[in-house]
Amino acid sequence: MALKNLLKSIFGSGSESAKDQAKPEDNQEYKQFTISPTPIAEGSQFRTAGTISKDQDGEIKSSSFVRADNHSSRDAAVEHAVSKAKQIIDERGEDLLAKSHC
Repeated sequence: MALKNLLKSIFGSGSESAKDQAKPEDNQEYKQFTISPTPIAEGSQFRTAGTISKDQDGEIKSSSFVRADNHSSRDAAVEHAVSKAKQIIDERGEDLLAKSHC
């Protein structure tokens, strides 16, 4: 059942409340990429997730990520998602947008 809820949350048909969804103020710019944390609510926990995007020749390309890390607060999950996204950008650079996910 947990997998079903996770998949619903990832693909947008879960029961995420408005307070748990991505907020524009959570977005951060890093090395010309935009990091958009999108924590996934799972009961009283929040799973680390987000999207990394960049404008390439007028086209927005993006890559999403979900990690196994859970946090007791949305803010902690957002902070961790930003940290993980920066790590992904540092490790993979432009190559991360060549694939559908990381």
